[in-house]
Amino acid sequence: MVVDDIFGNYGNYPASTLLLGAVLFSFQIYGDFSGYSDIAIGTAKLFGIQLRQNFRYPYFSLDIAEFWRRWHISLNTWFVDYVYIPLGGSHNGFFRHIRNILIIFFLSGLWHGANWTFVAWGVYHGLLCIALLILKKYVKIRLIPSNVVSMLVTFGFVVIGWILFRAENISMAFDYIYDLFSSSLFRVPKVSGANNVSALLSLIFIACMLVVEWMNRERPFGFDIKKIRSIYIRYTLYAILLFCIYFFGNNASSFIYFQF
Repeated sequence: MVVDDIFGNYGNYPASTLLLGAVLFSFQIYGDFSGYSDIAIGTAKLFGIQLRQNFRYPYFSLDIAEFWRRWHISLNTWFVDYVYIPLGGSHNGFFRHIRNILIIFFLSGLWHGANWTFVAWGVYHGLLCIALLILKKYVKIRLIPSNVVSMLVTFGFVVIGWILFRAENISMAFDYIYDLFSSSLFRVPKVSGANNVSALLSLIFIACMLVVEWMNRERPFGFDIKKIRSIYIRYTLYAILLFCIYFFGNNASSFIYFQF
């Protein structure tokens, strides 16, 4: 797999390839867990049970706080209700508010596993949220006037966080991030062997997915086939999806989030 190859041999690749690997992993884990959640939602519907949406187009977020309102909504709601609010939430002073943010993000990282990479990932996002809180408190003008630029900047911070999440240890995470910011960032990305085709197909699929999500961003689910009026188009899409499941499902790896 492209991501495994890049992260497993990051010292042999230019920074542009490391960026490619980090971006691909960002969408891999999004597709993995969002898809896992959608399967659970769909299965529950078969039994007449309505589950809440767990992801709401997180990579269209304008800042890191909005990202966390859109990502893994069920877990974040639990932490807010049972940890953040009992600690005092945003009340009882500014510094206690900061403390409470750090605590829930530290616990969120620890929830994913007893590894310093997960803790670092959680603390990293906590610090980003605190930095945003301070900026909003003391800077009254909007620093980034363009929504598109805000989305790209937010996504960039999220991608760096996913490097911490994906790395095998803290040393590897810091090395990967350090190597990412080098002059080779502006080279054409290269990957080994057949992974060239896989990387290209992955980028095409990601682009298509983002277009569909953007066009349907006001809906709970980005690609709701049953909303399509034409029965011919609807059943053609069903057939394509079944073919993809059959063709690509044989060699599919298990969900990343199974380990959590």
